[in-house]
Amino acid sequence: MAKKIIQDEFSFAALKEKQRRLREGFEPNLGLRVHRSLSWLQRAELATEDPDGQFVFLWIAFNAAYSEGLPVDTYYSERSVFDGYFTRILSFDKDQLVYKAIWKRFSGAIRLLIDNQFVFQPFWNHHNGVDGYQDWAERFSKSKRRMNEALVAKDTKLILSTVFDRLYVLRNQIIHGGATWNSSVNRSQIKEGAEILAFLVPVFVTLMMDNPNTKWGPPLYPVVE
Repeated sequence: MAKKIIQDEFSFAALKEKQRRLREGFEPNLGLRVHRSLSWLQRAELATEDPDGQFVFLWIAFNAAYSEGLPVDTYYSERSVFDGYFTRILSFDKDQLVYKAIWKRFSGAIRLLIDNQFVFQPFWNHHNGVDGYQDWAERFSKSKRRMNEALVAKDTKLILSTVFDRLYVLRNQIIHGGATWNSSVNRSQIKEGAEILAFLVPVFVTLMMDNPNTKWGPPLYPVVE
């Protein structure tokens, strides 16, 4: 039987019901972001037999929630957008929903992802002959140590930034044709990545709906009449 990766309390049905109750109070950009993100969360729920598809649909749901302004062209620009979004989301999270979600699953999908060198960009930089990355293994060990320290210190921002560093490498592998659909080579990271997005993105959307007066910038492609 296929694994259900989106839990009932953060399922599309639960979040859609919440959106219907609250949407009259949403500012327009928030309303559009939530509407789009929920549509892709719903599609991810239907892809129970296709982890690659689930990962892509969940990443689009994340993109719909956070992206703003003009498209960015580099990994580092995207990273700065992530960091700004995470800072904002965590400022809303008075009950530490994000940290609790991370803590609950740290021994599973997150730890496996963090321990996987194939979603660590310096590994690929070295493998592809980019100068200055001969020490990728040392960087990898330091990154794992920082994650353990961040968990103890409840540094949720650092945890999110590190996790999404890894997920962004995986995203690039898939979207840019660097992986084969349903390949046995990358099954573990695809499944772990989909599981992580499935428990974090709905929490992000929930926190956005719980703070309806926050002004969000226009999405990349607003609705134009």
